[in-house]
Amino acid sequence: MSSIPFSYVWRNLRTRKLTTLLTAGGMALVVFVYATVLMLEAGLAETLIATGSPDNVTVIRKGSQTEAQSVVDRNQAAIIESNAHVATDRDGSKLLAKESVVLISLQKRGTVKPANVVIRGTNKAGLVLRPQVQIVQGRMFRPGSAEVIAGRAIAERFQGAGLGETIRFGQRDWVVVALFDAGKTGFNSEIWADSELMMQSFRRSVFSAATFKLTESGQFDAVVKELDADPRLTVEAKRETQFYADQSRVMALFIRYLGVTLSVIFSLGAVIGAMITMYAAVANRVAEVGTLRAIGFNRRAVMTAFLVEALLLSLVGGVVGLVLASGMQFFTISTMNWQTFSELAFSFSLTPGIVIKALIFSLIMGLLGGFLPAARAARLNIVDALRAG
Repeated sequence: MSSIPFSYVWRNLRTRKLTTLLTAGGMALVVFVYATVLMLEAGLAETLIATGSPDNVTVIRKGSQTEAQSVVDRNQAAIIESNAHVATDRDGSKLLAKESVVLISLQKRGTVKPANVVIRGTNKAGLVLRPQVQIVQGRMFRPGSAEVIAGRAIAERFQGAGLGETIRFGQRDWVVVALFDAGKTGFNSEIWADSELMMQSFRRSVFSAATFKLTESGQFDAVVKELDADPRLTVEAKRETQFYADQSRVMALFIRYLGVTLSVIFSLGAVIGAMITMYAAVANRVAEVGTLRAIGFNRRAVMTAFLVEALLLSLVGGVVGLVLASGMQFFTISTMNWQTFSELAFSFSLTPGIVIKALIFSLIMGLLGGFLPAARAARLNIVDALRAG
């Protein structure tokens, strides 16, 4: 006989319910941790990439890593605005936002713990350039007035950032006149104000960045070439999506390394657990293995049956771990972005790639844990095994 029926393998797992549940549960916890870390990294990347638009270009000072570090003076901003590849709206106005970004410290609701929040000075074009930003309560701030609009994530978590409340920064009291929802983007963690008034309040004469919409998305390389060739400019242009993706690089790497480290440590425990379970299964079924060999199943069939049993255990654990991890999508967490030193809220994101990786990871644990016990079962002598029963 060439192979042992699958029903035999499945029946053995069902017969040993307690050990099956304990082993699969251990693997489920490991897969839960592994998948959660991957979801955390994916959620962070998704949030920051979604923050930008591929048709928008962000221009900052050459060598700057963030908008807060960048300086673009008015002359340079005017030169960028005059570029032929900057799109215009129906009224002929350039779709370019000259923006100033500063960090302020606000106190979180219900605590005395402060955190940095991004204040973005922008103009009407800033809202047009980001269609993902929608005002859901209130109205847009009036140019030249001490009014701000706040992202939902900020309004919910920080004192003074709710609709109708007042925030003090730049030696002024600013009234929150609207809340906006920016979907799963980093703009939800910002407060927007009028650019010129904000610069006046902070006694700044330069912008942090200029963001504009391209007349055609394919003109990006031409724009970069023109800006680099202009001796009056010391700036660097990036697609807005790439610009925000770069903001997460340090944190994403940390999450990835932390996740891999934790997963390796926990998976060692899971592999050992699976190995003990499978060794116990072999020990308790020595006579059964002898009978299988006696009726004609060869060593390879016995080994395959025990390996399949271990893989089934790990698959069950992997599926359960993924189901548990999928529930994390309903949670939003906030943390400090080490690149910008500002508060950033984002959600866990479960992607098809993560599902595949988690299941493969789970099966590898089952394979490693089941290989040696399966090899031991295959090496049992028929006569000795039958005598043991």
